[in-house]
Amino acid sequence: MTEKLVYLVDDEEAIRRSAGFMLRTSGFKVESFASGVEFLKDVRDLPLGCVLLDIRMPGMDGLEVQQALIERGVAMPVVIMTGHGDVNIAVRAMKAGAIDFIEKPFEKAVLMAALDQAQARLDRSGQRRTNAEEAATRLKILTPREREVLDGLVEGLPNKTIAFDLGISPRTVEIHRANLMAKLEVRSLSEALRLAFAAADVDTPAD
Repeated sequence: MTEKLVYLVDDEEAIRRSAGFMLRTSGFKVESFASGVEFLKDVRDLPLGCVLLDIRMPGMDGLEVQQALIERGVAMPVVIMTGHGDVNIAVRAMKAGAIDFIEKPFEKAVLMAALDQAQARLDRSGQRRTNAEEAATRLKILTPREREVLDGLVEGLPNKTIAFDLGISPRTVEIHRANLMAKLEVRSLSEALRLAFAAADVDTPAD
């Protein structure tokens, strides 16, 4: 279970104070930022958490901050806070991947429901990341040649094509294939491929 951590990004001190109090009394750990620029400056060094992001801020607005997070590969779920009349902007944020948007002034139950959704996504992506790292670790026991054979299998190539590409005989490919499956302790090609696909997620930002 990922720690319930919320990054509250809003230029209004009153919102940071009231929403921060509401969250802390509901079991969340809260870090507040007075601007998107300030948040982005620190985001690389922050542990994973949910982002409660205001739409209308000077300097960079919420959509620009959200886009910057996407471009940097920061996989933190975002909940947008919006004032009355900004729903069309909030919908754009949802299309860009935001979990939900809540209108100010918001009720505690609405805020909690949105953050529960964000937390659930964080937990799922955290589990996927753990699985990916475990798979990548398992693949490290393969020799470079065994890894090349596995990469060919991942691409859906038959043994003969892999053999031709690597300049070895089909029989040698079969031997490498049997060896890599034994090392990975898998009983079928599909299990080996699942491991390879999972390991690829280490280099891919989580949902």
